[in-house]
Amino acid sequence: DQLQSWIRGNVSICPRSIFIFDEMDKMHAGLIDAIKPFLDYYELLDGVSYRQAIFIFLSNAGAEKITEVALDFWRNGKEREDIQLTDMQNALSVSVFNNRNSGFWHSTLIDRNLIDYFVPFLPLEYKHVKMCVRVEIESRGYAVDEDILSRVADEMTYFPREERIYSDKGCKTVDAKLDYYYDL
Repeated sequence: DQLQSWIRGNVSICPRSIFIFDEMDKMHAGLIDAIKPFLDYYELLDGVSYRQAIFIFLSNAGAEKITEVALDFWRNGKEREDIQLTDMQNALSVSVFNNRNSGFWHSTLIDRNLIDYFVPFLPLEYKHVKMCVRVEIESRGYAVDEDILSRVADEMTYFPREERIYSDKGCKTVDAKLDYYYDL
């Protein structure tokens, strides 16, 4: 009731409201179905239109499926950048819907096709981690030292273990690793 009231109040004030639900994988299954009326195909709901409101759901629930697709592309000699949204949509939708550890587990939002897009956050490769390191060095005001840049990128952990293709943590620990090389 509180969630519905909060959404209703915000959209009544600003029809183009954006709602971001973070860590959906930690949300109690079924709770998100409380907002179904706002996403459903109604022109007006209690005199309010929700057609211009945007709902964004962030989740790690489909991470395994995203990784699986990315690795399949790599194993087939394709670039990560060749992965298209259409390569992920159905598999991701089914994976999230059937994941018991997801706020979307058997959700009517998925069952009734009320989510327009599942946008995957693809795993980062070594070259992407190097880009993160470069940006972090530059944001600290230092000239980029290619040796330090490579050492920091090399220190990150990658998977699969043997091939070391994708970063385990993306770029999350880059700033802490740079602290070792630069006196702060």
